[in-house]
Amino acid sequence: MSQLLVMHGPNLNLLGTREPDVYGWVTLAEIDKALADKAQAAGAELSSFQSNHEGVIVDRIQKALTEQVDFVLINPAAYTHTSIAIRDALAGVALPFIEIHLSNVHKREAFRHHSYFSDLAEAVICGLGWKGYLYALDFALEHLAEKPRA
Repeated sequence: MSQLLVMHGPNLNLLGTREPDVYGWVTLAEIDKALADKAQAAGAELSSFQSNHEGVIVDRIQKALTEQVDFVLINPAAYTHTSIAIRDALAGVALPFIEIHLSNVHKREAFRHHSYFSDLAEAVICGLGWKGYLYALDFALEHLAEKPRA
C-alpha cells in the first residue's frame, strides 16, 4: 500500500476564514478529508500534517523517510519564498513531491514569484484553489503506479 503525506505550511490552519477571496471558503479539515477519502478509494494511505513552525516542518519531512512515505504533497505557504531549511530537508530525504499553492502566486506580489522548492519538485500546481490538492494526489497515485518504490 502506498504511503502519502500531505504537508501544510503556516497559516493554512486558518483556511475557510483567512482571506477567503484569495484562499477560498474550504477548510483545512475539509481538504484533508477529501484527500484521505480519495487516497483510501485508490488503495493508498494518506496522512496529513500542518505546522506554523519551520523546524517542526523540517522534522516531519525527515520523519517521512523512516516511515516509508512514498510521495509528499506539500503546500509550504509563505516558507516557499524563504526556507532553505525546508528545501534542504526535502533534498535530503529525496522523496518525490509536488509543490501546491491555492492561489496563483505569479499573479500576486513579486516576492511570491520565487520558490525554493520548484526545481526539486516533480510538479508545481498553483492557482487552482483547494482542488489543486486533488489534482496533485491524482498525479502522485499515477506516479507511484508507474514507478513504485524499490
